[in-house]
Amino acid sequence: MEDLREHLQWAIELEHATLPPYLTALYSLDPELNAHVVEVVSSVFVEEMIHLALVANLLNAVGGQPRVDTPRILSPHPRPVPHADPSMQLSLLPFGQEALTMFLRLEQPAHPGDPAEGDAYMTIGQFYDAIEKGLRHLCAELGEEKVFTGDPARQVAAGPFGHTGGRLSPVTDLSSALSALEEIVEQGEGAARADVWDGDMDMFHPQTKAVSHYYRFQELAQGRRYTPGDTPQTGPTGETITVDRAGVRPMRPNPRLEDHPEDSAIRTAQEAFNIAYGKLLQLLEQAFNGNPAMLGVSVGTMYALKGQAQSLMSMPDGEGLTAGPTFDYVAPEDRG
Repeated sequence: MEDLREHLQWAIELEHATLPPYLTALYSLDPELNAHVVEVVSSVFVEEMIHLALVANLLNAVGGQPRVDTPRILSPHPRPVPHADPSMQLSLLPFGQEALTMFLRLEQPAHPGDPAEGDAYMTIGQFYDAIEKGLRHLCAELGEEKVFTGDPARQVAAGPFGHTGGRLSPVTDLSSALSALEEIVEQGEGAARADVWDGDMDMFHPQTKAVSHYYRFQELAQGRRYTPGDTPQTGPTGETITVDRAGVRPMRPNPRLEDHPEDSAIRTAQEAFNIAYGKLLQLLEQAFNGNPAMLGVSVGTMYALKGQAQSLMSMPDGEGLTAGPTFDYVAPEDRG
C-alpha cells in the first residue's frame, strides 16, 4: 500500500510538471491572432488540471495525503519529467515548433503491448499501466475494502470543470479508480492507443468528438485538423490550421530570476508571479486535503496569474526577446 501511495504521489508530481510548460506556451499566444491555437493549448491545460485532481482523488481513496505545495513540485527549468526516462525534458518556451516537439514527446502514446513501467518510464501511459497493475494486485490480495480506506468527503468532483470534455469523478472503489486511470490515459494518448479520439466531446465544439492531446499537438505541428475517418496512420486530412507568428510573444526560453538584478522591474514582476503561483499551490493542497471547494477558488487565482504572465511577456529583455515567468517555488512563509 505504501508503494502504491508513493507512486500516486509521483503521479501528482508528474501531472503538475506539465502545467508550467503548457501555461507558458498559452500565455505567449495572442488570443485574437491565434484563437484556435489558444483553444487547443487551453483545452489541454484544463484537462491536465482534471488529471491532477483525479490522481489526488485516487491517492485520497487509498488513504494517502496528496502533497502539492512542496519544493519538489517545482524544480527549476529545464528539468526532467519526474521519475521518467531522462530523455523527457521540460522547458518554459513560447509557443512554436520547439514547444510542440516537447509536448508531442510528453504526450506520446505507448504502443499496445508496451510493458508497464513504474519508474524511468518511456511514456506516461506505461507509468499509469504500472499503477493499474498495482491496484489490481492489491485488491486481489487484500480485498477492495482494505485498499480503498480513504474518507469519501475528501473527494473532489465537478467543481469548476463541469463544462469541459473531461470527467472529474470521485474514486471510491476499484471500478471508479480504473475509470479515472482510463480517463487520464485516453485524454493524453487516444482511446485504446490506436485511435485519434479520446472518447469525450470537444470542450469548445460540443457537437464534435475530442481529439486526444497527442493528436491535438499533431494537428498544430502539421497544420491540419483531424476529421472523421482519419487515423494515426493517415494523419490529419481536414481543414488547414495556420499559426500567426506575429501573434506569439517572443519570450526568452527558460527565464531565470538571477538574470536580472534585485529590485529591477522584471525580477520584481517575476517574484510577484512566483508568490501568486505559490498561493495557487496552497489552494490546491487545501482542495485535495479536506476542503474540495478550494478547487473553484484556485481557478480565480489562475486568471490573475495569466495577467501577471502576459504583463511580463510585454517587458523587453534584450535581443528582441521579452521576459517571462520563472515558476520558482516560494516557501509559504515568504509569500507575504
